[in-house]
Order: sequence, then structure tokens, then C-alpha cells
Amino acid sequence: QVQLVESGGGLVQPGGSLRVSCAASGMLFRVTDMAWHRQTPGKQRELVAVITSGGSTNYAASVKGRFAISRDNAKNTVYLQMNSLNPEDTAVYYCNVYPYPSSWGQGTQVTVSS
Repeated sequence: QVQLVESGGGLVQPGGSLRVSCAASGMLFRVTDMAWHRQTPGKQRELVAVITSGGSTNYAASVKGRFAISRDNAKNTVYLQMNSLNPEDTAVYYCNVYPYPSSWGQGTQVTVSS
């Protein structure tokens, strides 16, 4: 059974940086494409970034140039480095398998506010 545990969220000032992590289990991680999504209340979950098993990446236009997705196959972990954060980035961030998500974890809250 796939299990995803996100961590590393918090409160950060506009212009600041934060890195969130996602520990995955119950899958053959090294051959699995992974993605980060985010969701704010009343809105649909938004795809933010994708990383393939081979390390290729893609980003939503809203975060391109500011966010960086990476993975550590030895630790079964995917990361999202977020720079130049602005209040519109405030959301609960989730990781999952791409393109067919498994059950969702609890997410990690990122709040960008002064």
C-alpha cells in the first residue's frame, strides 16, 4: 500500500524560501514518476511540479523559475525547494505518484505572510 508523508511546511515571509519533503513507501520509488500538488480552500488541487524517474522536471507556469523539484532515490524521498515565495503560494502541499495519483497524504501547510 502506497504511503506518502509530507513535511517541512511552515510560515515564511514574502520573498523567503522553504523546502518541503515527501517520504514515500509501498512502491518501487526509483522507477516511479512523482509530482507535487497544492490546494487552497475552495479551489481544486493544482499540479505544481513533476519529476520523472529519470530526473526530468516540469513546472506549472506560476512557479517556473522559483520552485525546484528533486528526488533522492536512496531515501525514497521527493523534495520541493520553493524560493521567492509570495502570498499566492499559500496552500497545503501534497506529493503523489504521477500521472495516476494514489491515496493522498495529509499534506504540509505552507503559509506566506508578513
